[in-house]
Amino acid sequence: MSKTKLTRVKAGDLELHEKVVAINRVVKTTKGGRAFSFSALVVVGNGNGIVGQGMGKAKEVQEAITKGIDDAKKNLIKVPIMNGTIPHDQFAKEGAAKVLIRPAAHGTGVIAGGSMRAVLEAVGVTDILSKSLGSANPQNVVKATIVALSKLREPVAVAKQRNVSLKKVFNG
Repeated sequence: MSKTKLTRVKAGDLELHEKVVAINRVVKTTKGGRAFSFSALVVVGNGNGIVGQGMGKAKEVQEAITKGIDDAKKNLIKVPIMNGTIPHDQFAKEGAAKVLIRPAAHGTGVIAGGSMRAVLEAVGVTDILSKSLGSANPQNVVKATIVALSKLREPVAVAKQRNVSLKKVFNG
């Protein structure tokens, strides 16, 4: 991943929902015939600001999905969500995939496609505008979305860092 500091979370007592984003079948031809293998890209989240992604590989689809879920539970991050949207715009890259996410007004819904939508719904965002630029490879789009979400900062933390009270900002 990129050089960002991820806020890790333990999977312990969380009620996580799994979503399979992509399943890839790989065929290796050997002298004994064809050997099939599967890889599964999985996103888990609690719908309340915690999300993770994982990859599992195995000879059977169900086993690959299970491994992906276990991997995703090891890579959970905390995302600041305010009133069903994100606090500010964010851009991130992973490989050739570029992702842009923007906060949206209440009632807009999740404007996102494919693998990006799975991540945003798992984290619990209800209103967001997003655009996937560059590569449409599900693995890189999911990773770029996770990186973008991990770069988000809470307004309280930013105000504290700048030595400004939020009352001054909102009251003028």
